[in-house]
Amino acid sequence: MVSPKKIARVEQLLKQNKNTAAVKLAKQILIKDQRNPEVHYLLGKAYLQDGKPELALMEYKIINQIGIFDGTVPEVTFRREIARLFTRFNQPDEALKEYLLLLQKDPGTAENYYQAGLLFESRNKASKAIGYYKKAIQLQRGHGPAHLRLGLILYRAKRYADSKQLLEKALRFQPEAYEAYYYIGKIHKESKDYAAALQAFEWAAKSPEFKIKSLVERGTSYMEMNNLERAVLELERAISQIQEPNSTDALWTHYFLATCYEQLRQIERAVEHWEAAYKIKPGFQDVAEKISQYQDLGQDDLVKDFLTASQVDFRVMCERVITAMGLTVQSITDEPDGAKVIAVETKSNWRNTKAMSRLIRFVRVAELIDESTVRQTQEEMKTQNINRAAIVASSNFSRTAIAYAESRPIDLLNKDKLQKLLKA
Repeated sequence: MVSPKKIARVEQLLKQNKNTAAVKLAKQILIKDQRNPEVHYLLGKAYLQDGKPELALMEYKIINQIGIFDGTVPEVTFRREIARLFTRFNQPDEALKEYLLLLQKDPGTAENYYQAGLLFESRNKASKAIGYYKKAIQLQRGHGPAHLRLGLILYRAKRYADSKQLLEKALRFQPEAYEAYYYIGKIHKESKDYAAALQAFEWAAKSPEFKIKSLVERGTSYMEMNNLERAVLELERAISQIQEPNSTDALWTHYFLATCYEQLRQIERAVEHWEAAYKIKPGFQDVAEKISQYQDLGQDDLVKDFLTASQVDFRVMCERVITAMGLTVQSITDEPDGAKVIAVETKSNWRNTKAMSRLIRFVRVAELIDESTVRQTQEEMKTQNINRAAIVASSNFSRTAIAYAESRPIDLLNKDKLQKLLKA
């Protein structure tokens, strides 16, 4: 017979944190009584206290196989502990079985419903998880994690108003839930409330887990606000703190920075970030196309200056090109990707002939100019009551753009013709 005094001694050793001695004594007892669930349980607890959870799980599995819960092993505590161990060692199906048993043995504990909800959600059964999260909140109104998970499910379902309400409640009960700040920021950004979004992302950035993503979101928020200088500051902050240079976060941050620098006419910086993105993923978005479009910048300083000049210097260049075309500038207006000029012929062959106005559009982009740009130019001609126009571009025109312009009084001057004008 196994001496009860020896089992009591194992418990005493555990209380004294003498884990090695407790393990040794428990094993000695099990030599004589291998199916004693209480000793297996105490041995498992000794392994847990000694930092050996994998051995503890082995002992707990034996208890489940024995299946005797006569009061010597506290079943509710045991099932909670083994469920955590199953989750820790990536055995979600086994963990879920334990939590579903716990719901029968301990139906008044909110955490059991929450953990079951997590496991259903991890199995892509969000609709089922919702019921468990709601039950957890019903049992414990201040259960912040349940509010958070429920809010995230509703966010993915695009029920933004309900999601925001739950995420805000999660923060009330769990102020350090930075994930809630992050998704509240996403909701504000979706509704174009950028001031509120920036504030939420700033809070989320306090968490190491969400710092990079939050800085990128702040950067893209400023991009949508057309505040490119602030966007660059946030994105450069993000890129300087990314520890995995080949990560998805790094890929997108390089891409957004390249986009900002391109719009700021800092083409060389843009190319640097496109090349960095290309190294991570060659087929990403239009990165390869952008690099190809700008690859001749180093070979032609005139076109490079045309693309990268500040708006003030660019206007001066446009005026000089107009002069080289034999025209005189009447007015010049800035456009997002260039400038619009109303010009007249410098000299007329007929004394009494009124000089005819022309619309000249300068477009400084790297991609092909499509038909829509030519159509817009024609509409502008009608508005200004001008009979002839030209589009001067730093790139080439698409086939549809060329075909559309052929039957209309619109001259298309591509990159090669621009180079000649710039030299002139």
